[in-house]
Amino acid sequence: MIYTVTLNPSIDYIVHVDDLKIGEVNRMKKDLKLPGGKGINVSRILKRIAVENKALGFLGGFTGNFIADWLKQENISQRFTKIEDDTRINIKLKAESETEINGLGPAITPTDIADLKAQLSKVEKGDIVVLSGSAPASLPNGFYQELIQLVKANQAEFVIDTTGQDLMNALVNEPLLVKPNNHELAEAYQTTFNSIADIVPYGKKLLTAGAKNAIISMAGDGALLFTNDGVYQSNVLKRPLKNSVGAGDSMIAGFIGEYSQNKDAVAAFKWGVACGSATAFSDDLAQAPFIKELLAEVIVEKIAD
Repeated sequence: MIYTVTLNPSIDYIVHVDDLKIGEVNRMKKDLKLPGGKGINVSRILKRIAVENKALGFLGGFTGNFIADWLKQENISQRFTKIEDDTRINIKLKAESETEINGLGPAITPTDIADLKAQLSKVEKGDIVVLSGSAPASLPNGFYQELIQLVKANQAEFVIDTTGQDLMNALVNEPLLVKPNNHELAEAYQTTFNSIADIVPYGKKLLTAGAKNAIISMAGDGALLFTNDGVYQSNVLKRPLKNSVGAGDSMIAGFIGEYSQNKDAVAAFKWGVACGSATAFSDDLAQAPFIKELLAEVIVEKIAD
């Protein structure tokens, strides 16, 4: 089984305004409310490519009910920990440029934490746990490390998709996959990149530090896959960009969905690129027919040993 863990889900309230005037009354051109949170996005894409999974994390209040109901309609298995506070709302304001206003995370109690850990204590050898996104401020520092230890104790694999010290601390525990973008990778190693050649030594550092596979996304320049067998680069698929939210999560879902079945990192990378690109070219997360259309266009080349 694949499990996704979203510690700080949200409703993403997407608002389109033609000509935003600060300090004045503006009228929406259109709006959209969607379940948000990186792990939840992974679960939704996995389901669309016919890979069963279970969504875990914290949900509360009427906003949490909205997310739970949405996932139920998509037939996604879920076992969220119910909390007292409302799940947050994030505003994505799309005007001449895109502005995000992210809500505060809810208060998480020791009882809530114990419930989530009880769910993760049920994972088994062969399972994959995807740990994604930020943590509410009410959780203790290093909380991801606590969850990783639970997963490892049961001999399951884990994916970590976060940034900063949480990412670096996870490497020693040999994550199946990490996926920083090029800017996050540069920040982690306190350097700058001017070319793909600059990135390669630092992607390899992730493997040396413990990661089994690493994907470095580079927005309009495609993506790199680092494995113990070599470094691979994808081509860049061409369509009008519609949506940057969830593209990275979709890439993880595509990779893990394929890898869980065939253990082929390069084939999994192709699925990751197709899923990530399809979401970037869609208004919401990508649908399966579009993913399969793009999969036929993905070309991966080995660029280094």
